[in-house]
Formats: sequence, C-alpha cells, structure tokens
Amino acid sequence: MPLKTLAKFEVKYLQILNEKGVADKKLLPKLTKQQLFKMYELMVVSRRFDEKALSLQRQGRIGTYASIRGQEAAQVGPAFAMEKNDWLFPAFREAAAYIARGHPMHMIYQYWGGDERGEQIPKDQNNFTVSIPVGSHLVHAVGAAMAAKHLNKKTAALVFFGDGATSEGDFHEALNFAGVFKAPAVFVCQNNQWAISVPVKRQTESETIAQKAVAYGFEGARVDGNDIFAVYKAVSEALKKAKQGKGPTLIECFTYRMGDHTTSDDSSKYRDRKEVEEWKKSDPTERFRKYLVSRKMWNEKLEKQLLKSAEEQVEEAVKKYESAPAPKPEDMFTFMFAEMPWNLRQQMEEAKRTADQK
Repeated sequence: MPLKTLAKFEVKYLQILNEKGVADKKLLPKLTKQQLFKMYELMVVSRRFDEKALSLQRQGRIGTYASIRGQEAAQVGPAFAMEKNDWLFPAFREAAAYIARGHPMHMIYQYWGGDERGEQIPKDQNNFTVSIPVGSHLVHAVGAAMAAKHLNKKTAALVFFGDGATSEGDFHEALNFAGVFKAPAVFVCQNNQWAISVPVKRQTESETIAQKAVAYGFEGARVDGNDIFAVYKAVSEALKKAKQGKGPTLIECFTYRMGDHTTSDDSSKYRDRKEVEEWKKSDPTERFRKYLVSRKMWNEKLEKQLLKSAEEQVEEAVKKYESAPAPKPEDMFTFMFAEMPWNLRQQMEEAKRTADQK
C-alpha cells in the first residue's frame, strides 16, 4: 500500500512594523491616536522602570532583578490587547506587562526588594503572582481558563513564559490539556534566544517554538516580538478566538534579551557582544517612536515631556517603596491563600515567635 500523508502544517510569521519604523498599512490594527500614545507611553515608562531597577539593585536597595529591556513590545502588546476581566499569568520577567495591567510600580519594586506585600494583587485586577519556577505556572493558567469555560464566563487566560520553559514537562502538559478541552488560553512565549546561558538551539531542534502547538491540536504562530503592532494584533485575534470557544493559541514572540539573565548573571561569558549590538538595531521602543514621528504624531517636545513624566512616575514609585513600613515576618504567609491552611498558620506563628526573640 502506498504511504499516506496524514497531516501537513505551516507556521505563519507576522511582522507589521519593520526596524526602520515603516508599517504595512494593510496589516495595521485599528488603533486610535490616543491608544497609540498610551502604548508608547507604557513602553517608555516600563523602560525607565527597568533602568531604575537595575540602578537600585547595584546600590543594594532591591535584590536580584530580571531586566525586561528589549522585550517591551512583547509584554505591552499582549497586556494592551487583554480585557480587564481576562487573567494574566506572568513568569518572572514581566514587569512591563504588570505595569500595563495597572499593577502599582512601587509594589513591583517591593517584590524585587524581598517584600511579600508587593505581590498582594489589588482586588480589582485579574493578575496572578510572579512565578519563579520555570514553566509551572502554565498549568495554573490552563486551570483558570478551563474554570472560566466551565462557568460560561467570556474570559481568557494569558500566560507568559520563555523559550527555556518549553523544555519543561509542565509546558507540554499545559498545552495538551488546553488542546483537549479547548480551553480559552493564550500562550505567549517570549523567545528571547537565551535561557540563562543556554541558547534556544539547545532547547529544541524545531525550526520554531510556534509549531509545537500543532502536536496538541491547535494553532501556533510566530510574530516579530519587537513589533508592537504584530504582537498586539496576534494576541487580540487569539483572545477573541478563545472567547468564542475555538480553543487556545500559541504565539511565539521572536525577540531578544538585551541584558543579562538577571543581575546575578554575566552574559558576556557565554554570548558574542556582536550579537547583542546587532539586536540593538531592532529595539522595539525606538522602532515605535520612528513610526509615530514618520506619521507626524510625535516630536521632540512630546518626547521630552514623556521622558520627564516617566522619570517622575518612577521616582514617585521608588519613594513610596522605600518609605513604606518595614515588612513583618507573617507577610510571607498572609498573601498565599484566601484562607490560610492550618499547617501554614503554625509556621507563621513559629516565625513570629522567632522574630520576637531576636
């Protein structure tokens, strides 16, 4: 008998705004001037937040920090596409997404400063807490998506993760469950080329990460992760599809980690400086600024005003973070569960007694 081809697949790549700030008008998402300004503002403020965080860490004013530089479009784009009642599940490099979703900046500094109160998510926000374990939060996101479907809620769960997480079993379990149950979930992989010192070519032999969705029965697509329009459009369409009951989507944002993995890393020991310099030409914030200028929406005066505003917002957040009362030992237990289980309550009392004896 002749061999039969059971299936074929293709992976689409979306770029709307190129490195020179020139956009494909046919593909541009419909956004108002005010929305464009807000997106750009969020990217600029996030970058200033990031620069300040690095400075604070070097001065010993916060702990180890994971920089977001170069990944602003891959975070602001998805967050901007989400509705307020959608659920965000971040990994540990999603400060820009947090900011775009309204999480107070001073609380993000609190978190990186070792203060658990920074992760006390405001009650009016559907943002989940930071996930340090690689990949484990993907199954949480799918669980939330399946719950929304069970309750007939028109909401979706969006989860961020890096290329390194695709080597974890949790990634495959999450995608498999999402595919089987058509969960309203959107998987956003920030493929920034490096999982600490391990390049993406050591993570997978696949041509793309996006194609991994095919094995689980749903669509995967790669987008230019430094193109705010491409990211926003792809995620918007995926969220719409999810809420219509058409299942999940995996979106691979092809981007680059401009800084070290964290402030405890030295990437110069394992990657070529020329590679970093080449990726600087694809800077997402600068690319967006060029577009706005070319459309005569933006100028030097507006840029200076925005930079001044970003500086003031960040400095106010630092002041609020550093002027807050010292955290209490029980804070590490208080914000874990809606109702604290008995074993954690025992541990909390023990921690309080130990602190009182010092």
